[in-house]
Amino acid sequence: MSADHRAHRDFLRHLDRYVSDSKKTLDAWDAYADEHTDLDGWPYDDHAYGLRASRRDADTAEAFESLRYGARHLLVTAETQLGHLPEGTVQSRWVYQLGVLHAALDRLEQLHEQWLETRDALPATAKAGTTTFDDALAEYHAESWSYLDDWATHGKTLREINTAARKAPSPLAPTPAPAPPADQRPLVRK
Repeated sequence: MSADHRAHRDFLRHLDRYVSDSKKTLDAWDAYADEHTDLDGWPYDDHAYGLRASRRDADTAEAFESLRYGARHLLVTAETQLGHLPEGTVQSRWVYQLGVLHAALDRLEQLHEQWLETRDALPATAKAGTTTFDDALAEYHAESWSYLDDWATHGKTLREINTAARKAPSPLAPTPAPAPPADQRPLVRK
């Protein structure tokens, strides 16, 4: 197996882990929100609710870090695979979902660059654990959350396309028919 194939498989594993971890985070958030809001969805305690939402955002962002490096590769590979799939095997939603993933990744990359600029502009005393740093980081996570959720929701599409590509008929020449049994072969005279 080539290094490119190994890297692709590793990126797919990171994707699977992200989808799984973000689902757990979202399920925990949904359970919290159901328990700590009234029937109209208003939180009983705005401050506690906000802190818990910040935790959800941070956990989701942390889970994405292992995927961040390979996300663009997965998208480009899926688009290439999609272009080579037989027409009857392509799900109509895949093109839309790839578009959502592209837009989300573009925005996540922009937000990440903005975060790095913001972090670098913080005073030297603003380290992790200080209010200044933690508030700026929480804002970055909050702005990123909906795009991370797009990856959690539609990321499985990349796995589906990869699976379809692996199962698709090969563009190679068809396999020759098996040779007839020895007793049915014509005799060759020397």
